[in-house]
Amino acid sequence: MGDTINFQEVIKSSILELEAFRQVSIVEIVVGLLISFLLGMFIYWTYYKTFRGVVYSHNYNLTFVIMTMLTTIVIMTISTNIVLSLGMVGALSIVRFRTAVKDPLDIMYMFWSITVGIATGAKIYPIAILGSIAVSAVLFILAKRERKDLPYLLIVNYEERASDQVRAVLRRKKHVLKSKTVRKDMTEMTVEIRLSDDNTSFVNQISNFDGVKDAILVSYNGDYAP
Repeated sequence: MGDTINFQEVIKSSILELEAFRQVSIVEIVVGLLISFLLGMFIYWTYYKTFRGVVYSHNYNLTFVIMTMLTTIVIMTISTNIVLSLGMVGALSIVRFRTAVKDPLDIMYMFWSITVGIATGAKIYPIAILGSIAVSAVLFILAKRERKDLPYLLIVNYEERASDQVRAVLRRKKHVLKSKTVRKDMTEMTVEIRLSDDNTSFVNQISNFDGVKDAILVSYNGDYAP
């Protein structure tokens, strides 16, 4: 008899749990998704305008829009019931991202998208909107403060007889040796050079030296693997 009563109580409590789900209206869903989409596009636009890396990825930028909307959907879902929220957290814990993000600023944009999605899903629209405007304004202000000297990598392949001439040109530039590889009579040298303007005529000067095979100047974003 006691077991029957306990069983009935379990069934009754389960029914109460199911009835405890808070219904989300269609209007709330549409408004939430619309705001998250607009804010996601705002993040997309900010990233596009303030990007200072080497190679811009359109697909990576699109993930900010989708991530904002998906986070909003998740927050709307788990806000209906505490039990469901725990299950959702457990399900999301198995997600693993394999793509390596080298720029810390890109991680900040991901966190920005998730934060906006959480605030929008929780219907705290003023925080999501005003916070996004504030973050975007800071990014634009910092992006306009360009460095006085921009970093580049200069890669020179030359014979030993051109060594003195190459070094004489480099002495007139602010540079740091990154790597040097010697193969028989050929030397490959990679140096980081700081330029305060877009005057790259010294590259042509080095390439015209007798014994220099080639000279390559590329933009340097701070990541280097020797």
